[in-house]
Order: sequence, then structure tokens, then C-alpha cells
Amino acid sequence: AQLAAALDELPRQRQNELLFKHVAQVVLLAAQLTWTARTEEAIARISAGSAAALAEYCARQRVDMAELIALVQGELSRNERQKIIALITLETHSRDVNARMLADGVRSAADFVWASQLKTRRQPSPDGGGSEEVVVSVCDAELRYSYEYLGNAQRLVVTPLTDRIYITATQACHLHLGCAPAGPAGTGKTETAKDLAAQLGRAIYVFNCGPEVDYRTIGTIFNGIATAGAWVCFDEFNRLLAEVLSVCSIQYKCVLDAQRAKAETYAMDGVTHKLSSYGCMAFVTMNPGYLGRTELPESLKVLFRPV
Repeated sequence: AQLAAALDELPRQRQNELLFKHVAQVVLLAAQLTWTARTEEAIARISAGSAAALAEYCARQRVDMAELIALVQGELSRNERQKIIALITLETHSRDVNARMLADGVRSAADFVWASQLKTRRQPSPDGGGSEEVVVSVCDAELRYSYEYLGNAQRLVVTPLTDRIYITATQACHLHLGCAPAGPAGTGKTETAKDLAAQLGRAIYVFNCGPEVDYRTIGTIFNGIATAGAWVCFDEFNRLLAEVLSVCSIQYKCVLDAQRAKAETYAMDGVTHKLSSYGCMAFVTMNPGYLGRTELPESLKVLFRPV
């Protein structure tokens, strides 16, 4: 209801006037919906012969960004400042994407530069009744927004590497697989997974793995995220013992097979569990080459797309 109210007010008021009337998540989601709609409108105008349409929108973005920067320099409460900083972070990436498309001479919405971005749209709900739902699409993947309340958190600065991980992770989710970012410690693997979940309104739970974690604990986590429609990120997944990793592949495959079959329930260890219609996804982060790490079994590797 808050999102619908914010979008209804947007044509009559400037974006900056809505900042103080709605919670951070609604403001950020409305900004992403607006950016997607206006950018696609500009690209459509270019295809129709208006060559300067995208340049005009880029100029408008720069003006709006300057207003946000001026606003954050004034007297604000802590929550208001955090909200505006998060909006500036997202709007900066949106501005850079449009500037890149302008430089590359994009003339179609099918161009990869635009197709590879997280595009937030509203569309009629499959449940009927005239209601709408929010979806986020990347390339040929289309994921439902989950409306999980995420609070007023910081957002990640999006780099070209972040975009690559987003594409891989969303394609993995579309294909009902997990995602396995690998790299040195402190490079942002977990934070990238958390930020992608925030873009989709998904709850994500981070668990630090160690040799003391057994297969029962992992199975309970998989059951929890499958029932709740949430995501999970297993940090340093290859610290688990080899025998635990082997059982994990069977447990996670039970969930993935049920998602592919669009089932309402699934069975694990002889017990039937409910499966959320939003589905679930697991990320596993690994630091290859470190001491005390276990090589993942092939049965587990095939369930995760590596980055």
C-alpha cells in the first residue's frame, strides 16, 4: 500500500519531496521502478527517431543527483541521512548505466548493456483480481520481489564486477541452482549476496561454517529457507568436513528438484515440508587455497554456479 501511494504521488511531486513521507525501502524501490520506466521510455523514443531522448534523461538525472547531494549536506536526522545516502548510491549507478548506454549508442531495449541490468517493473499479479506485483528482471531471468522488510540499511556501491555477479546469481536462481562466489577474504562476496537480496526484497541469513557443523544443522537451515522463501549464504563453505559436504548435496538437491517441479511440498530425511512459492537460494562463499579447506565433491559442484 505504501509503494502504491508513493508511485501515485510521484508524477505530482518531485522525488526529493517523497523522501520524508515514506520508509527507506519504499523510497528505494520507487526510485528503481521509476528509473526502469523512464529509461525504457527514452530508449523507445530513440527507436522512434528522437535521438536526444536518452541524453535529455541523463541531464535530468544529473540535476536530481545534485539536489540529493545538496539535501544530504543539510541538517537531517540519522535515519533520514542514511536513507538519502542509500538513494544516492543507487542513483549513482543508474546514472552511470545511462551514461554508458549513451556513449555506446544504445538504440534498443534488447541491447546487452541494458538487458544485463537489474530492471524493476510492476506487472499484473498471476493470482488475478486486478492486483499488481513487482518483478526484477535480468537478461531472461525474472524474479518476484518478496516485500520482506529490510529496514534502513546501507547499500553496496555497484561496480562492473558486482554487475557480473548479479547476472550469474540471478541466472542461477532462474535455473534453480545455487551460486558459489570464490576469492580472497575481504573482497565482498558475502556483501554482494546480501545486496542482491536487498534488491529483490528477500531475507538472507549468513552462517559461518566450520568443522563442528554437522549435516543435521545444514539440513535444518535448508528446510527453514525453503519454507520461508528466504536465501542463505554459507560463509567459508569449504571449511565443512568432506562427509558433511557429501550429505549437503543430497539435501539441497531435494529442495531444488521440488522448485523445478513447482511443487508445494518436498521430502527430506523422510519428513514432508512446505515449499514457499517464492522459492529459495543458497550462496556458498569460499577462499580457495587456504589451509584447512576441503575440495567440494562433484555432486555438490553441479548444484552451484561458480563466480
